[in-house]
Amino acid sequence: MRRIVVLGGTGFVGRVLCERLVEDLPGVRLVVPTRRLRFADDLQALPGVEIVPVNVHDDPQLARLLQGAEAVVNLVAILHGAAADFERAHVELPRRLAAACSAAGVRRLVHVSALGVGAGAPSNYLRTKTSGEEVLRAAGLDLTILRPSVIFGARDRFLNVFAQLQAAAPVVPLAGASARFQPVWVGDVAQAIARCLADPATIGKTYECVGPTQYTLADLVRLAGRYSGHERAILPLPDWAGRAQAAFMERLPGEPLMSRDNIDSMAVPSVASGTLPGLPALGIEPAALEAIAPGYLSAGQGLSRLDRFRAAR
Repeated sequence: MRRIVVLGGTGFVGRVLCERLVEDLPGVRLVVPTRRLRFADDLQALPGVEIVPVNVHDDPQLARLLQGAEAVVNLVAILHGAAADFERAHVELPRRLAAACSAAGVRRLVHVSALGVGAGAPSNYLRTKTSGEEVLRAAGLDLTILRPSVIFGARDRFLNVFAQLQAAAPVVPLAGASARFQPVWVGDVAQAIARCLADPATIGKTYECVGPTQYTLADLVRLAGRYSGHERAILPLPDWAGRAQAAFMERLPGEPLMSRDNIDSMAVPSVASGTLPGLPALGIEPAALEAIAPGYLSAGQGLSRLDRFRAAR
């Protein structure tokens, strides 16, 4: 039986990936580590998924987790935090993961990075994503890297958040309104990871995961409001006002809606470079946002395949 370890499997992309792998690879055993078992309750409805209480930032625990694995998928990422938080998630963890793979004899790794990485990246997020890629390349693993743009889908924390804001506010003051994105559907990203795991020809390659259309952030906020039935006026903010708004949001309790590091990241267009293969190279025709988003935004949330697995039990 194939044993695949999915780091970050309890997150937005991870849940959809687990659904995809269970459907595409009958008999697969997916091992999903988590520090908080309650975050993974719903995943246990999927056949062949093993939830393991593990701190992946602890070297001995990570080494034990990888024993007997055929492949590893790394989805761990953060969007907010101090510089040290980004370093821990995006650089130190890949370094630990590479060492643990070497110790356990695991060669195959699919790593999800981000568009916009590169020398001189302007944000903590993009700089550490760049360093994380470099660490893994230097480790000599059978590595495939995926670089997605912003990922949308039922239960995303992107279009859903902007839809909810417009349901509550008469106007949307928006930092980074002209920032450019090429959003990709979560189902396509999950399928891309599954294709990479199945095809050794993808080893050593980097793929850009994007949808078929580019948008500004203002375009996306407008569509989120329209599809949810709460379209509001958008007030683009100048840079100084946007950074002041983000600094205020960073101080609010909970995960911020916007941070100054997010604004720095948006200085780099999150669109395909055209120099690397994309989803079509993996046999995937990217889904259009207009074909997916109205369904789950108009309903509040979509019904995932995970919900259907649970209902059938």
